[in-house]
Amino acid sequence: MSRQPLIAPSILSADFAHLADEIARVPRADWLHIDVMDAHFVPNLSFGLPVAEAVRSVTDTFLDVHLMIEDPARWAPDYAAFGNVTFHLEAVADVDAAVALAATLRAAGTRAGVSVKPGTPVEPLLDELAAFDTVLVMSVEPGFGGQSFMPEVLDKVRALRARIDEEGLTTVVEIDGGITPETAAPAAAAGVDVFVAGSAVFGKEDPAGRIEEIRTAAAAAGDYR
Repeated sequence: MSRQPLIAPSILSADFAHLADEIARVPRADWLHIDVMDAHFVPNLSFGLPVAEAVRSVTDTFLDVHLMIEDPARWAPDYAAFGNVTFHLEAVADVDAAVALAATLRAAGTRAGVSVKPGTPVEPLLDELAAFDTVLVMSVEPGFGGQSFMPEVLDKVRALRARIDEEGLTTVVEIDGGITPETAAPAAAAGVDVFVAGSAVFGKEDPAGRIEEIRTAAAAAGDYR
C-alpha cells in the first residue's frame, strides 16, 4: 500500500465559538481530529457526541475521533458513524479487551484505533496489529493542548513501523502531541503516517499554510512511496 503523510488538525485548539468557520479555514486537512475527554481518564473535559456530530454536519473531511475516556466499550460504539474511532489501551482491561472492542467498532462500520500514552509500551500490541486500523502514539501526556513533543516516544513508532512493514499490514501509525514542522520531520523519519496538530495549526494566523508546512516537512523526511 502506498503511504503519504496525512495531516489531522485537532479541533481541540480551534475557537469553539466559531467552530464551523474554523473548520472552513483548513480545507486541505486530510483528517480532522476530534478529542473527546471525560475529566476522569484525563484531567480535562472537552466535549462529547453532540459536538462531534455538529462537526460532522459541516464538513466532508475524514473525521478521526480520539476517545480519552473511561469505559470506552460502553461509549465508543456511539461514534460508529465517524471515520475512525480510537480508544486508549490503558482504559480497557488488557490487549484482548482492546482487540474485542476494535472488532465491535469494525462491525459497527467504522475504522478502529488504539492509543498509548507516552509511558505505555507498544510491545504487547505488536502481535495484534492486524486487529487495528490505526495505532495512535501520544507524544505528550493526554489531556491538554500546547505541550512539548517527547522525542523518546519515537522508539515506539519505529517498533510499530517495523512490524507493520514486516507483516505487510495496512495499519496506520498516528502521532499526537507537540507536532510542528520541526517535530514532524523526525516523526516521519521514524515511520509516522498521520500527524495530529492542534495549536500548531489553529493557533496560527494562516492555519491552511501551516498544514502545508507540516506536510512538506514530513514528506521530505519520511520514506513515503
